[in-house]
Amino acid sequence: MDFANRKPLKATVIGGGSFGTCLAQLMGRQGIMVNMWVREPSVVEKILATGENSFYLPGCPLSPNIIPTVSLEEALKNSEIILLVIPTPFIRSFIIAHREYFSTGVPILCCSKGIEKDTLDTPYEILRDELPGKFANFLGCISGPSFAKEVALGMPTSVTCASENPAVAAYVQRAISDLNFRIYITNDIIGSELSGAVKNVLAIASGALDGFGFGNNARAALITRGLFELRRLVVAKGGSEKGILGLAGVGDLVLTCTSSLSRNYSTGARLAKGETIEQIKESNRTVAEGVFSALSIHQLAKKLNVEMPICEQVYRVIYENVPIQDALSILQQRPLRSELE
Repeated sequence: MDFANRKPLKATVIGGGSFGTCLAQLMGRQGIMVNMWVREPSVVEKILATGENSFYLPGCPLSPNIIPTVSLEEALKNSEIILLVIPTPFIRSFIIAHREYFSTGVPILCCSKGIEKDTLDTPYEILRDELPGKFANFLGCISGPSFAKEVALGMPTSVTCASENPAVAAYVQRAISDLNFRIYITNDIIGSELSGAVKNVLAIASGALDGFGFGNNARAALITRGLFELRRLVVAKGGSEKGILGLAGVGDLVLTCTSSLSRNYSTGARLAKGETIEQIKESNRTVAEGVFSALSIHQLAKKLNVEMPICEQVYRVIYENVPIQDALSILQQRPLRSELE
């Protein structure tokens, strides 16, 4: 791969959901030809007919430089950068089934958030396992506070690209950034990816607080204490304390815990209003990432012997049918302690 100081001529986005579409739009409006792999033929047909992904990103006319396709082989042909934007639970099986189509020497960036159940691998770790050897030096991840529609509409956004290869991170920074979408770079992959998973679980808790009408004081406290939980997990897994203070950490945590545009926040608010998690799942086209991550983070915290009381209560509400009011009472009755413990 020639890491020239220029925009790529052709890019691939794997995933036609809201975030995949917004990333395709981001590059397409910069003059980059973008092949967007989409699982559902109906979504491809709708985009080709209307110039809009009304299923996942309604109200956003798409760049003519975006070409949707159900053929992964076609999508990856001659690509100079690949953005993988499919739900974390399906990444491993997808790569195993299609790794023959991936070219070596091309940056492959995970843009999904979460932790795989049972293996407890992050998206980057899944790629590292399933695309080893000649692919390994070209992997990275993108994370940070970035609601899809705001990115697609060109509203100011800043995110983080993490990679073990500084040349890959620098290339991605040049390739995707524009005046309204700024990419900062880091080598702290652990911190970036764990932040992206934990913040979604904390956002469910934050939405629940607002659903109960508990006000801004409670939400500010939850975000702060949640940041301590995130810090413990990142450090225990070998990540950097400093990393959680960046865009992928506190930046994304604040965004998802304070806005009803977040599916995770909305899930928590609906739980507080009395809906069950099954009812919420049935009413949405896609499930909030925090629902899956609550289980994985519970497993990982237990494995690493890390105390994460807020995340633990979210897990218990979703997976053990603990009434959300009872979970809140358990948190309120915890012994008082030093703030910095």
